[in-house]
Parts: sequence; structure tokens; C-alpha cells
Amino acid sequence: MRTLACLIAAAVAFTSDAFAQTAVDPAVTACKSTGLLALQERSPEVTDLVIDVESLAVSKADTKVGDVPIKAVILGEAYIARKEKTGKPDRFVCLLGEKGKVLLTFFTAQ
Repeated sequence: MRTLACLIAAAVAFTSDAFAQTAVDPAVTACKSTGLLALQERSPEVTDLVIDVESLAVSKADTKVGDVPIKAVILGEAYIARKEKTGKPDRFVCLLGEKGKVLLTFFTAQ
């Protein structure tokens, strides 16, 4: 967990051009769909993932984790719906690689 936090901090530190995004952004859409699938694999009662577009920060990146290129970092809040019930927002981080490939989507309770 500590290593992940360090990697994320390094990726964000090397980013540029942070700006708010909308849900129609292909990177955000990719993070949402990949994140929802990952959550549903671990917890079948998850029915939806609602991204809070006003909390989003998308930063272009030109860095690596190991030898894997990181091209964008998305930070924000998302509501995880379980059996049609949505609780408090969770923070999430999504790392994207070359060609918009989602490398990691990580959720943590606030």
C-alpha cells in the first residue's frame, strides 16, 4: 500500500496540465467501466459506479512505474452503488498507459 501511494505521488508530481474533465472524456469513461468491472468481480452486489465529475482532476503524465509508461492520472470521487443503494463517496485513482489503456483503478473509503 505504501509503495502504491509513493508511485501515485510520483506520477502526480511529474504530471502537467491538470484540469477538470467531464464524464464524456474517453479516459474517464474507460476508468469508470474498468473500475466497475473490477468492483463487481470482488463484490457481486455492486450495481453501478457514479463518477462525481466536479471532483475530477485529469493530469497528463510522462513518467513510468517500473518500465510501464504512465500517460495520465485521474483523481476524484465516485459513488459505489450496492443493490441500488449508494453510500458516501470513495476516492479513486486511475492510471492510464499508452493508447488510453487503464493500468490501475484504485478505490479507498474517505
